[in-house]
Amino acid sequence: MDSVELAFAGLARQAELVRAREVSPRELLDVHLERIERLDPGLNAFRVVFAERAREGAALAEERLAAGEERPLLGVPVAVKDNIDLAGEFTGHGSGAHGGSVESDSEQVRRLREAGAIIVGKTNLPELAIFPFTESEEFGKTRNPWNGDRSAGGSSGGSGAAVAAGLVPAASASDGGGSIRIPAACCGLVGLKPQRGRVSLMPDREHWHGLSVAGSLTRTVADTALWLDTVAGPADGDADRAEAPERPFAESARTPPGTLRIAVSTKSTIPLVKVEEPAKHAVAEIADVLRSLGHEVVEHDPNYPDVRPSFIPRWLRGIADDARSMADPGRLEKRTRSLAGLGRRIGDGGLRRARERELKMAEKLRPTFEDFAVLVTPTIPHPPREIGRYDGRGWLWTLMGAANTAPFTTPWNTTGQPALSVPAPSLHEGLPMGVQLVGRANDEATLLSLAAQLEAEVGWAERRPPVD
Repeated sequence: MDSVELAFAGLARQAELVRAREVSPRELLDVHLERIERLDPGLNAFRVVFAERAREGAALAEERLAAGEERPLLGVPVAVKDNIDLAGEFTGHGSGAHGGSVESDSEQVRRLREAGAIIVGKTNLPELAIFPFTESEEFGKTRNPWNGDRSAGGSSGGSGAAVAAGLVPAASASDGGGSIRIPAACCGLVGLKPQRGRVSLMPDREHWHGLSVAGSLTRTVADTALWLDTVAGPADGDADRAEAPERPFAESARTPPGTLRIAVSTKSTIPLVKVEEPAKHAVAEIADVLRSLGHEVVEHDPNYPDVRPSFIPRWLRGIADDARSMADPGRLEKRTRSLAGLGRRIGDGGLRRARERELKMAEKLRPTFEDFAVLVTPTIPHPPREIGRYDGRGWLWTLMGAANTAPFTTPWNTTGQPALSVPAPSLHEGLPMGVQLVGRANDEATLLSLAAQLEAEVGWAERRPPVD
């Protein structure tokens, strides 16, 4: 296997190759570090790269392999989004307002290390993970590997660009309104927003008052399932806990889903948001593949409630909380300070009412998920936007732009149920398009099983952006 094939082999395959001694951890790491050095100056996926530290980790992994240790990610390089703590390094949050280095790993990082993964760096995000594009005054713009003039999405755009370009096989991501699924759509990747409480956010009990979850961006469904098996599970202090799965997620990804009843809809959840033709076409392509696989596919528009009264107060109050926690809030970007100011006006009563509306939303959507196992929608209603679209724009203009990108993703942060973005069968003018699969509460298993079936038909993992 040549170096390019190895770089794009994916997390699960690389782990297999290391276990089989077909490639050493140092050889694998060198492949990815070479790509990072050569390609990342044009992408800006990474905020920081730990080359020497990673080489030490690879040498240690080889010692462990020689001693007969078996860990699911032993010797495999990964990246983490720069909004989770890594001991000895500052957590940037996409902002110049960050503080100094932290003493302890987050729970996600601890579990990745325990599984044997080698953390090679931290990836970029917009300030405080607020927006669905990855551009900040402090750390610059992250570009889409498929077209450098287009956005990689956000807020996990650094992770998305890094995985799409083969800089790492997988990277952590977070999602408080679409921030896993939107970069997945823009970069041609698999992006699962897990059930709320599936992955511990500790040392944070919760984030954005229940909207945010943690996951990954990967090239294949098997990679996503492996990552989830590695990091999932509760920790002391968690505000929410998901129901335990009946079997490992990797096993679900390997198991055919059987014949499912599937709803398909391109109706926007927010009035007046235009769903562009490329997004509709992407959904139609996936619907055709699902029919060819024997599933019962029905056009059905859910009775969407207005997500805004439940989402926006929690989002704004969460931004205010995050801004308050920064070491130097005076260095926050102007529009971030404006949004934080709005969030400070939301009192505990308003926050409580916003969370109570979540139950009403779930009840209004309940008939759809009683009748259908999965709902299929666009992930975003348009192709990846041009880079710098919101340069110099104020908070209101940028907020409206974000709302026009995330109408299909935000409802499921509010209800907490899992949703997964997969690449559409064809590109639009050389750019990926994403299609979202929404599952019932606590049912990532069905989404992974169905997505793996789609992947086998569509073959999106074989597609690569024109970066080499």
